[in-house]
Formats: sequence, structure tokens, C-alpha cells
Amino acid sequence: MSMGNSKIDIKQRVLNSYNQQAFMKLLGAEIVKLESGLVVIECPYKSVLTQQHGFLHAGVVTTLMDVACGYAALSTMPEGKEVLSVEFKTTLMRPAKADIFRAVGKVVKPGKRLTFCEGVIMDKETDKEFARMTATMICVDINPLG
Repeated sequence: MSMGNSKIDIKQRVLNSYNQQAFMKLLGAEIVKLESGLVVIECPYKSVLTQQHGFLHAGVVTTLMDVACGYAALSTMPEGKEVLSVEFKTTLMRPAKADIFRAVGKVVKPGKRLTFCEGVIMDKETDKEFARMTATMICVDINPLG
């Protein structure tokens, strides 16, 4: 009997979880790169996601980086575990305007209980950075609210 068949592949586990996020569907955001400790999400410009000056709303900017960091952390977790954000700091460096936004989440220091991540959001075409994030994720049992 193959040992590999008893566990769900980590990439598939991350994608299965991500695909349950209705808010990401609403944003039109998709994972375009997934490796252990690294997740890249792309989101197209939509006027409904902007603030009054036509820039991507800071809440959307923060959400995209938070989700990228969270799934980067999840990609390092053992089977049967999930992650939740426990803290993050976002620095908005310039107004976010692009055709496609790219959010990158990267694990800086994995841990059994806490995982530390960094995120960035940029213009996909020019790599111009709009914001950066530092985030702390906590490892929890699969159904933390149940």
C-alpha cells in the first residue's frame, strides 16, 4: 500500500480551502502560484473594489495580502490543521491602481503554533509595490469554531 495515497497533497488541501472562500470569488481573486511557504494571488481591477478616487480600497489591499500570507502559512502545516490570522500590520505605500493586482504571501518563520509571514501587493505588469504586510498566523485544529 502506498503511503502517498493516505494523505491529501498539500497543494490540493490549500486549493480546497481557498475555493471555499466566497469573498475571494466575489473579488475575482485566484491563486496563480503555490509552493511550500509561498502563495501568489492575482485579482483584476474592478471599479466596485475601489474607494472614491478609483484606487483599490485599503480593505481589499489588506485582504489580498492577509489571504496570501494565511495560505502560505497553511502550506507549511501538518494535515488536520488550519490557520487563523492573529495579528497583522499593513503599510500602505502608495495608492493602488493597476489592471491586475498581485499579492504575494511568504512564510518568514514557520512554527508549531505561530507562523510569521510577510506579504506584498503590487502591479502585476510593473512590479510597483503598493503595500506591505507583516502577519502572524496561529495553527489550529481543523474546525476551530466547532
